[in-house]
Amino acid sequence: MPDRLSALDVSFLYLEEPTTPMHVGSVGVFETPESGFGFDDLVDVVRERLAYVPRYRQRVRWVPGNLAHPVWVDDEDFDLTYHVRRSAVPRPGTPDQLRELVARIMSRPLDRSRPLWEMYLVEGLEGGRFALLSKTHQAMVDGISTVDIGQVVLDTTPHRPEAPADTWTPSAEPSSIELLAGALVDVVRRPGDLLESAQRTLTDLPRAAARAVRLLGGAAGGVATAMRTAARPAPTSPLNVSIGAQRRFASVDTSLDDYRAVRRRRGVAINDVVLATIAGALRSWLFTRGVRVVSTTTVRALVPMSVLTDDSSRSHVAEYILDLPVGEANPAMRLQQVAYATKAHREASHAVRARALAGMAGFAPPTLHALGARVASSLSRRVFNLVVTNVPGPQTTLYVAGAPMVASYPVVPLAKGQALAIGLTSYKGKVCFGLNADRDAMPDLNVLAQCIPDALTELVEAVEQMPTRPDRRARKAH
Repeated sequence: MPDRLSALDVSFLYLEEPTTPMHVGSVGVFETPESGFGFDDLVDVVRERLAYVPRYRQRVRWVPGNLAHPVWVDDEDFDLTYHVRRSAVPRPGTPDQLRELVARIMSRPLDRSRPLWEMYLVEGLEGGRFALLSKTHQAMVDGISTVDIGQVVLDTTPHRPEAPADTWTPSAEPSSIELLAGALVDVVRRPGDLLESAQRTLTDLPRAAARAVRLLGGAAGGVATAMRTAARPAPTSPLNVSIGAQRRFASVDTSLDDYRAVRRRRGVAINDVVLATIAGALRSWLFTRGVRVVSTTTVRALVPMSVLTDDSSRSHVAEYILDLPVGEANPAMRLQQVAYATKAHREASHAVRARALAGMAGFAPPTLHALGARVASSLSRRVFNLVVTNVPGPQTTLYVAGAPMVASYPVVPLAKGQALAIGLTSYKGKVCFGLNADRDAMPDLNVLAQCIPDALTELVEAVEQMPTRPDRRARKAH
């Protein structure tokens, strides 16, 4: 029988609305190699790598009467050139033109009658560069049986490895009678699935808060703090408004050395420095909007974090809710407050070290950002104001068909009623931010984007004037 979607997988299909398409994206910018790179090269690479991700040649087939969750069936009419597409920006091919194209492409929902992914070759960028934009539905990427397509096309050397033999032959699609029979068998074998589905449709704030607390770890202090945070509705914020179908996208490059310098001087995690920087940027942005900011003002972020299981054999992505102290005027004090809030969670949940995380098979940045988005979408939007996904990437060059990648920006989808999602990836000495926002609610997205490097500079200058604090987190690299 075909694979059946899990309750979590299918929830992203049920939750999808015209204003909240449930796909995650990744934008990679590449230098064109001397041998050149064109559309045919991309099609060849994707065709070779599909053997690693068979789900990308399958589509969703619903069970008559919704008696059970839908199943994945092979697309007998699979058309690779439908999914791999070619686009271009007009001269001069500026970063702003690329961002506008990304926003328009990510605004469009995927065709549910086909496999739920697309990849675009964007030509015409300044300096002879090109970009690859991948777009994958959250129902597809679970990090175990399926990873993001943007991950599998990348190589660690400029030489393409030998492609595996493609022996794929589509299986015949089951009939409606076969689907019903399979559904009845599954109900008998796993009657709890029906209850699970019903419970998911009735998820509300208390259940979402309880789930977040349960996954935050076993430390008494950490759980108590999480319970107090998650049990309260998210603070009122201009980030939480009715949103439309259209998006804006902004990207920001910052230096990883700046985050490392703050980490060394203050003995904190790089993730703490990132979150403190975002808090400072949000503070400045709120002032530009004329929003009243007092010392107690916070913005609540959902920060998906990779944690080890109890036996440390594998990792999963769990929820972590953090009130960013945007009301604190002192950048060093903001960092201290963030570090204090995150310490108990890291210790209780066995957070995966960045160096180990970046090297784990199946957990490259595009896949982890997709998993983080899944976590965000599964929680009530009343619990948090925005999502922040931070995924450490490799510090060595990655390639597609010999073309070196120079930057990578995640595109995290928006939840209903949330105007902004922030994703960031460290790669080759840079920390690359991708800001996905509602087009109408965030006309000043570029202002917020500029506030990020300004807030980082402010933080670096503040800690340089302070005595160095020993790094008590030697066990952590990130």
